Amino acid sequence: MKKKLFYWLSLVLLLFLAACSQTKKEAVTFKNEVTQTIASGQVKGKQDQENGVLEWLGVPYAAAPVGDLRWKEPQTVKAWRKTFDATKAGEKFVQFSNGEVVGSEGDLNLDLVRPDTTEAGLPVIVFLHGGNNQTGHAQEIKGNTFVKDVNAVYVSVNYRLGALGFNPLEALKTGTDLEKSGNFTLLDIAAALDWVQENIEVFGGDKDNVTLAGFSAGGRDVMATLISPLFKGKYDKAISFSGGMTLANETDSQDIFATALAPLVVEDGVKSTELEAKEWLLSNDRQVADYLYGLPAERLASLMGNAGIRMSVFPHLYQDGVVIPKEGFDTSDYNDVPLLLVTGTSEFSLFTAFDPYFTQSVTDGSLFSDADKLKEFVFAETYGSALYRLSNTVDSARKMQDSYKSPIYIGEISYGDNAETAPKTAQLLGAFHGVFEPLLQQPSNYATFIGEDFEADGSKQLSQQFKAYLKEFIANGSPNGKDLPQWKKWIAGGNQVMKFDASLEKAEIELGEDSQTAEDIVANLRADSTLSADKKQVLIDNVLNGRWFSQPLDGLKVND
Repeated sequence: MKKKLFYWLSLVLLLFLAACSQTKKEAVTFKNEVTQTIASGQVKGKQDQENGVLEWLGVPYAAAPVGDLRWKEPQTVKAWRKTFDATKAGEKFVQFSNGEVVGSEGDLNLDLVRPDTTEAGLPVIVFLHGGNNQTGHAQEIKGNTFVKDVNAVYVSVNYRLGALGFNPLEALKTGTDLEKSGNFTLLDIAAALDWVQENIEVFGGDKDNVTLAGFSAGGRDVMATLISPLFKGKYDKAISFSGGMTLANETDSQDIFATALAPLVVEDGVKSTELEAKEWLLSNDRQVADYLYGLPAERLASLMGNAGIRMSVFPHLYQDGVVIPKEGFDTSDYNDVPLLLVTGTSEFSLFTAFDPYFTQSVTDGSLFSDADKLKEFVFAETYGSALYRLSNTVDSARKMQDSYKSPIYIGEISYGDNAETAPKTAQLLGAFHGVFEPLLQQPSNYATFIGEDFEADGSKQLSQQFKAYLKEFIANGSPNGKDLPQWKKWIAGGNQVMKFDASLEKAEIELGEDSQTAEDIVANLRADSTLSADKKQVLIDNVLNGRWFSQPLDGLKVND
């Protein structure tokens, strides 16, 4: 009996010591120094004392394929011997922005920011910038002013863009199955996530707690990864800010790309007419590939620069059957992770203002003195925003509801719509595309448009609570936490969405619902009596048509 008792006491002691050992092992701290060693070598970042964070900028996560490797998988980074200087923002990928070509084809890099503390095992956010997958850069949202609030390691990625990031032409399909997909931007994003898995613990991040987030086109990329076999197991949660479900048919996309490239072929004397050039570009002639590989990146970057969030002008995210399944979002095989969908309520205001139909009147200020033009603007913005909001959130959830098991949380930000609380913002833009951004970072990229509208006590509290929800979600997969209004998950038929607004004095956050459908919005548009049917048709055909979200209006005839 004594032997048995001794045996059991010994076993309990061993288990206790093992538990203590495990606890001790897990109590790892981060050595908060600016120089760290990752798989490819030492990197030296810098300290941002004003915000209490450390940052490493422009760190290569892959070698960009250039020359004959241009439309290939991202290459492995070669190790460096000297310490890599990560104190300045990395070069953005080559793009046509504000009327000029900027950036470099030879860089695939990321920025990394974390609190200047010794805490390790922090959740990780990998962020994808916006810009229609044609423009943009990792510094769009920097992280410096909010990573302490969400207590995470923040990684923002530069990746291939435009015709270098997506290209479906048959002549280029000579490599691996992944390369034949034409979805090179997604290959870069996958490589960045692999880099995170290999290196993030060096910076005190938890590789088993990664949230993939994106804004606008970056949000749409996030949504596409949810159905991509390539991304299975690469992240644990997802956030899409103003990014719904958009995919492109590969055959239709080839035709659009060949049409866009044909003038270059004629200009270079390869073919005498654009029709001949287009037919040649659509072939699998090896000379087509050689020609495209030889084109300077600057000429490719400026193609289709007039897309204006029209997939019909710059199609991307191809349903190739490898990276993205042929059945698209009708698949039953999602990468099932907790998902947060956030939108503004006036999502189309910026795009209305910068559409050629309204640009001049917005720029010279005549929009507000021309009653007829203002009615047209309000019409386009109202129905465009309603469809855009729905596409970003509720319609996506409805599409997924039968195949998606993880919780989906939907948030709608209306702060900016009310002239009493946000007079400058409400005048033209309202709760615009990107309205979440000034709730995160300061100074805001939209400072010119919003003035001091986000400086009142109410908007500051809204910012604090919005970040508190994000902190909970990226840590635990649920946005709910202590002292926060409960954010219920979206369920079919329930239509639960969290509404974010503020008075001048305090945040106003409450659970509501959004049961509207695209059919409801089209019916309201038809019944709208502020404009004639003919004027409505002009706006549908010239301003609203062909956008990411506009399928319910494409081809619509108001008088039918």
